[in-house]
Amino acid sequence: SEPGTARDVLSTDFYLRQWGRAGLRSRSEEVDEFGFDPKYEARYRPLFDFLYRHYFRIDLQGVEHIPPEGRCLVVSNHSGGPIPYDGLMLRAAVRREHPARRELRWLADDFVYYLPFAGTIMNRLGAVRACQENAERLLAGERLVAVFPEGAKGSGKLYKDRYQLQRFGRGGFIRLCLRTRTPLVPCAIVGAEETNPLFYRVEHVTRALGIPYLPITPTFPALGPLGLVPAPTKWKIRMAEPVRFDAYGPEAADDQILVRRLAERVRATIQGLLDETLATRKSIWFG
Repeated sequence: SEPGTARDVLSTDFYLRQWGRAGLRSRSEEVDEFGFDPKYEARYRPLFDFLYRHYFRIDLQGVEHIPPEGRCLVVSNHSGGPIPYDGLMLRAAVRREHPARRELRWLADDFVYYLPFAGTIMNRLGAVRACQENAERLLAGERLVAVFPEGAKGSGKLYKDRYQLQRFGRGGFIRLCLRTRTPLVPCAIVGAEETNPLFYRVEHVTRALGIPYLPITPTFPALGPLGLVPAPTKWKIRMAEPVRFDAYGPEAADDQILVRRLAERVRATIQGLLDETLATRKSIWFG
């Protein structure tokens, strides 16, 4: 059948073909060491601006806490389901609304790179595969970096657990800040955890493929890839004052008790931002 028929639109193969073509079309001859492609991102920037301004209608506060230059780590709750809308929208938020129009790179969950074409496309749009080595290289280059310490546990939270922060791993983001003397900006995103409400996840079968879970939502997999289209919820992004680590030497990164204590302090700050923002929210759809 011709592309565009109902059968094609509901076909997973159809979307994989289009996804792959999108990942190869309009690319630059050169990308940076992490795969970022300015020409490719510029092509999709109008889409991200539409999502930011009109679809999610993002209300951003506290972006001035990000320094105008130099390395900085933004630490946020993870949300939005299997597609990293939070990373994409954080990048758009800083580019659009920070006084210095800074470029933000975000660390993407490892499982994204097991999905067909997804890793390449995310890299071209500004994501970097999450690991300590990549994060240190970014910060050594005085970059602005966003990290989601909840990882797949955060993006895979069930709807009943929304906005309840999961464990922040072993505090790798704190060790990173201690080693590199990097300031940290806590961030809370409200609205993204309702875009693809997760009611159940299938885990045992998918783990063999390197994918932590298969999401079961009201629309996915029933509607195929169309079921991953996010709901137009109203987003609010809140950033707190920077946390600095100047009082500690690089050797403090080896003190696991200190690392866990500092990580829990940051986690509590973000949970507080979430709770405060939720307390003033009157509607999922209108804020």
